[in-house]
Amino acid sequence: MSQQTASVPMPTARELAITRKARPPRFHLSTMGAMTFLLIFTLYFLIPFFWLLVSATKSQSDLFGTFGLWFAPNFNLFSNLQQVFMMLARFDGRQLSLEEVHRFPNRPVTLRGHRFWNILGLWDETLAGLRKARQVAGTLDSIGVDTWGVDYGLVDAQGFLLGQPFQYRDSRTDGVMEQVFARVPREVLYARTGIQFLPINTLYQLCAHERMQPGELGHAYRLLMIPDLLHSWLCGSLTTEQTNASTTQCWDPIARAWMTDLLNQLAIPTTMLPGVVEAGTVLGKVLLELRDDLGEAQVVAPATHDTGSAIVATPAQLSDGWGYISSGTWSLVGLELSRPVMTAEALAANCTNEGGVFGTTRFLKNVMGLWLLQECQRRWKREGHCRDYDALLADVDGVAPFATLIDPDDARFLAPLDMPVAINAYLQEHGQTPLSAPAGFARCIMESLVLRYREVFHHIRRLAGTSISGVHILGGGARNVRLNQWLADALDMPVIAGPYEATALGNALMQLVGLGELCSLEEVRFIAQNAPTQVFSPRTAQLAAWNEAAQRFGAMVSPTRVQ
Repeated sequence: MSQQTASVPMPTARELAITRKARPPRFHLSTMGAMTFLLIFTLYFLIPFFWLLVSATKSQSDLFGTFGLWFAPNFNLFSNLQQVFMMLARFDGRQLSLEEVHRFPNRPVTLRGHRFWNILGLWDETLAGLRKARQVAGTLDSIGVDTWGVDYGLVDAQGFLLGQPFQYRDSRTDGVMEQVFARVPREVLYARTGIQFLPINTLYQLCAHERMQPGELGHAYRLLMIPDLLHSWLCGSLTTEQTNASTTQCWDPIARAWMTDLLNQLAIPTTMLPGVVEAGTVLGKVLLELRDDLGEAQVVAPATHDTGSAIVATPAQLSDGWGYISSGTWSLVGLELSRPVMTAEALAANCTNEGGVFGTTRFLKNVMGLWLLQECQRRWKREGHCRDYDALLADVDGVAPFATLIDPDDARFLAPLDMPVAINAYLQEHGQTPLSAPAGFARCIMESLVLRYREVFHHIRRLAGTSISGVHILGGGARNVRLNQWLADALDMPVIAGPYEATALGNALMQLVGLGELCSLEEVRFIAQNAPTQVFSPRTAQLAAWNEAAQRFGAMVSPTRVQ
């Protein structure tokens, strides 16, 4: 599936179905073409900007029972982020248009103190959405799935699930990363994989799995990442796609193979590892048992990692290089490069090299993202202090700039029981005044995120030996106009916000590659440039204040973590 995003509001998941008419031989960027049906699990959807902003704050009943161009009395934006939105995309040879056709909740399930994804519930709702799309389209030509990375399911030789997949925020990986380093040094792992060290990585999940349930990995026929699992149930494929395989910290991007020697050294079985395919690969037709509902659609692997799909849809027009932030629950801050950067300096900075499409590399760092604000909003709602989004942002403007700052990547913010309490504990430890008003928390979080984004961009472009002249903000977080303007001010360069549904568009574009409608990254980006965007120009007068805040921020976080 797809997501922005990742997380307890989770990143996205998508299915694309395409209907085509008989036509003459294909021409370059032909206007003849295909109707593309894209069902996605996404955090946000735009048509048009203001209508979507208003609608995103409404419950299902308010969506249809209140005036469409103004806010409902009850604010539901952050609870809506727990829902999966399924959309229909149409392609006319030059442009993709999207409309929502189905939505449903996606929440982790807790059992005996551990967090799991309700994958069977997601599968059931996926089929319901696909049936709706078939009713609308008549014929579905292709289906594709993208999701967050790192999580997986185990199946037997018939493709039956051996257990519910754990959620990446589960505590079973606590302390595992350090145990792995005792057997395989960090330097060796990074030289082989180029992947950032995070406790959520699949490598550490596998070690925890083998410790908690000895022998289960060895008995599994295949390990499938979450989108691969859904592809398997759709068409019987038992492969994984390269952009998602690259997130596992088990994949060697230079050899383009699983690093079985190091996995053996860690006593992790390797016979269950699947073959790896490139984005745009046709995996097969929908299974016979599903054809009454779905027809003979082809299942096509897009960039199955949601960030990979989002970067595909970047409307890149800048001549001197560009950066990006895939902004949602997590923020993925990075550059698109032609090769990995796996130097000692990149290791020291804990940067990651995730696979992109058409041989590209996504050189980036994970930043905690809007998860912090989402969790605060959840807590305020429980306590009866929930403010609607518009009022909250208006109150943010009344809070003194840079009054309090936090390190968004501090480990305590990964999965706290009470986010405002965790933030105040951090502030007190660093000699700052605890917060009480929601607007104070919101300003603290947003300014701290901007300073962290700035820090990461300055560092990764030095490591990559490149310059950038602008930054693209992709995904649901691109709607936060204050965050976008502050980032433009802090970086002193333009920020281009949108497309908001980048992961959906990227998924669709790579499935069009699989169907032969598009053939290169240049053609894909040509179509991507038709998506609506908003440009935020830097206000030079604000730069000095951001520079001063950046010095405070750097002094506060540098003793406790790497860049």
